[in-house]
Amino acid sequence: MPVAPTVKTVRTTSVYDRSCRASASPKSSRRPPSQTKPKFQAVAAPVSQPRAVPHHRKVDEVMYFEEDYSEEIIAYMSSMDKSTVASAELMDMQPELEWCMRSYLIDFIIEVHQQFRLRLEVLYLAMNIVDRYISKRVVYKKHYQLVGCAALWIAAKFEDAKDKVPLVHELSEMCCRAYDESAFIQMEGHVLSTIGWVLGHPSAEAWLRVFSTGIRYEDQKIANMARFLMEVTLFHREFIGIRSSIIAAGALMLARFICGKPYKPCFPNVPEAVAVRVCIDIDKKFSQELEKVSEIVIRKYAPTYYDRVSTICREWYLSGRRYTYNPVVPSTPVSGLSTPGLAPSSSSPWAQRGSWVTGSPAGSCASSEAGDETPVTPITPIYTHVIDPFSVAAKENIAPDAGKPMAKVIPRAHNVTAPRVMRRLSN
Repeated sequence: MPVAPTVKTVRTTSVYDRSCRASASPKSSRRPPSQTKPKFQAVAAPVSQPRAVPHHRKVDEVMYFEEDYSEEIIAYMSSMDKSTVASAELMDMQPELEWCMRSYLIDFIIEVHQQFRLRLEVLYLAMNIVDRYISKRVVYKKHYQLVGCAALWIAAKFEDAKDKVPLVHELSEMCCRAYDESAFIQMEGHVLSTIGWVLGHPSAEAWLRVFSTGIRYEDQKIANMARFLMEVTLFHREFIGIRSSIIAAGALMLARFICGKPYKPCFPNVPEAVAVRVCIDIDKKFSQELEKVSEIVIRKYAPTYYDRVSTICREWYLSGRRYTYNPVVPSTPVSGLSTPGLAPSSSSPWAQRGSWVTGSPAGSCASSEAGDETPVTPITPIYTHVIDPFSVAAKENIAPDAGKPMAKVIPRAHNVTAPRVMRRLSN
């Protein structure tokens, strides 16, 4: 694993300046001549109310779910998800970094992320860049925070609007002037060259929108609960090598269970067994290490605009409840016809023979009361006691009398193999 280069001062000024942004889009106080208000007052036409957009046609769906390209988009996201996964085993080889330092770095990045009001995808992409960089380069302890800030800067440029990207001097102030402004620029270039300029990592937030919009619409409270669970997984080593789609599916499955919603497996390109396994791992982390959950994340999701999901989740686990996997078993379709093997009536002769016929294979019948002329496969009753195969009752499906012994019947001459069997029995 090559060592990251020592940070040196290369440039003293930042290419990103607020004055440049202000000059790029000047605001004019004058109204254009073409838009000046006329002197006369025209009769205003009735303004039609905008059409209500249903929940399955949100902006997220327009971004991710164009009907003509939805399958190709999901397939591309899956391929990028597999190719941009970090390696926890390679991260273990760092000489100075410890896993206990990861929680402090993520808490710092979350605070900076909230300070600049960046999109949710920025946080996950920033941590993915950090993990992929640490998997390939040796990072010293004094540069750990610098790598995190550079990754957040890259992710903000890639995912968010230009006016929301933090400036270099703002990042330097966030780090208490521990690094020079030129250090952020140099580290940004080195991180990008190390990860091969591959930034199209589909984050867990992007997959959550795939799973919770469109025909798979989820309530906003469930989506916020899943976001809280996904954000906690960033702190733990066990979830680094897992694809973002699987983490989003497992978090959404656990969020539905905590909110009291029924089980609903509808995750494209994610095996159900794998999603259940991740869901159980997240549940185990909360049940065993609830007191170790970051207070910054808990305070972040405590307000009402996040539906107080962190408080609800904490109280749910403090009450001693746990996740249990209860899959929905698909019911076997039953025909509307009344059949002896499925629902015998009290007046039917088959109901009177219920003492010796316990049941028959589902879906087979011997007659049809609706006048169905289709040939029916005959059924074989299941007996509660052993019956001689040569008895009359066994041949005629008639219950034998309790007091009379069952008599053996010699088969007819057209049966070729039967006489040999009878001679052997007689001997």
